[in-house]
Amino acid sequence: MTSEVIIDAQPKEISIALLEDKRLVEYQCEPREANFSVGNIYIAKVKKLMPGLNACFVDVGYERDAFLHYLDLGNQFNSFAKYLKQVQSDRKRLFPIQKASHLPDLQKDGSIQSILQPGQEVMVQVVKEPISTKGPRLTGEISFAGRYLVLIPFGNKVNVSSKIKSGEERARLKQLIQSICPKNFGVIVRTVAEGKRVAELDAEMKVLLSQWNDAITKVQKTQERPQLIFEETGRAVAMLRDLFNPTYENIYVNDEEICTAVKHYVSLIAPEKVSIVKKYNGKVPIFDNFDVTKQIKSSFGKTVNYGHGCYMIIEHTEAMHVVDINSGNRIKNKGQAQNALDTNLGAAEELARQLRLRDMGGIIVVDFIDMNLAEDRQMLYERMCKAMQKDRARHNILPLSKFGLMQITRQRVRPVMDVDVDETCPTCFGSGKIRSSILFTDQLERKIDQLVNKIGIKKIYLHVHPYVAAYINQGIISLKRKWQLKYGLGVHIIPSQKMAFMQYEFYDANQRFIDMKEKNDKS
Repeated sequence: MTSEVIIDAQPKEISIALLEDKRLVEYQCEPREANFSVGNIYIAKVKKLMPGLNACFVDVGYERDAFLHYLDLGNQFNSFAKYLKQVQSDRKRLFPIQKASHLPDLQKDGSIQSILQPGQEVMVQVVKEPISTKGPRLTGEISFAGRYLVLIPFGNKVNVSSKIKSGEERARLKQLIQSICPKNFGVIVRTVAEGKRVAELDAEMKVLLSQWNDAITKVQKTQERPQLIFEETGRAVAMLRDLFNPTYENIYVNDEEICTAVKHYVSLIAPEKVSIVKKYNGKVPIFDNFDVTKQIKSSFGKTVNYGHGCYMIIEHTEAMHVVDINSGNRIKNKGQAQNALDTNLGAAEELARQLRLRDMGGIIVVDFIDMNLAEDRQMLYERMCKAMQKDRARHNILPLSKFGLMQITRQRVRPVMDVDVDETCPTCFGSGKIRSSILFTDQLERKIDQLVNKIGIKKIYLHVHPYVAAYINQGIISLKRKWQLKYGLGVHIIPSQKMAFMQYEFYDANQRFIDMKEKNDKS
């Protein structure tokens, strides 16, 4: 299996697609201005105690206060609280963590009001983004995650991933990390560190330590609260950090700045793989070029087809996700039992992909087609477990119940990725009436004339539906050629699959969007 990462950086958002054998399996889209992410660390103030929940609400600058439970404060919370006071007592000289004293661990059966009080400053890290009406979830156990290591201030242990089975390798890694780990820090050794040399691990240790030093220096120097003191790496780099593996053949990026950042990160974790990071310079939108747009539109939405006429219906509720499997117009002369089994096995493969693609979390209930034979039900359960092995999120799958339902729980960290694939008519604005379609190209020409002769933009990229682009480009003396002769060679026509049939967008030479839409276009 080969994997490719496609990164589409637009002025307002960044989208990342992971392809396995050219098939879309993970998709993330994040607004450029989004500044809230799992992994961010804040110095914030306790706003309100909730003794009944043994928790508190913390103001971290979000519209809803964040939630912090007593059990999430961390064993070393007392040590952290004392160290924060020492750091903030001297604005000129930073108190080194190596000289900080360890206080007794937090009692597991303690109460929140005995530890915190309203207005108290705490250092917290986001572990779950705000979902629906709930604010973000916080922890007091601060950590800095890298490719091979996770650095934990005030930790006192070196733990090795349980997925590293070799006892000899586990002992080697533990001894190695203990020799390079500074005082008053703990470390978790990740699975991908298996077989790595001391130089690679030491280099990452220094990077993580510098991140800690930068964060604690912000605490010392600034007085504004709440204050973001450490921001998780950009979405592109963060996804690569968790997903990167030697099977990646290419990483394509259409933005110079992000391409440089990705190259820098790959050079740190896998220098021999730097050449796979490539800047995409094609005229066609990057997602269209790699067939991502079409897969997004066919994979999201309420109804998902997965071959031979079969389909599944996915409903999202506040409490859970519900999936119904239907055989549709599938007709095979194999008997009812075999058809039901084949439909269900195909659904298991597609459902595992959908869970990763949409990042569905919480409880998922799946209504498969009824099967009478116990061995068929067992085969379906085993197929589902196998299909979910590639999923990085923690999950648990139960065998089919007596009602034919399968229950799945999957780690829920951020809101489900739900892409609206229904297209709103861009030309009638909901009225149901549009200008005659034969006049559409006349309308486009008026816009081009306005841009070139009135606004003075000489280089224009017009994005239209591929069918419209084909019409504009057809013939030896095409409509495009006529426009170029009349308005200059700076007029370019770009077919874009994300455009609706009579939708258009103008961009300048720097790929900045030019808003030329008018509501009277439909008249």
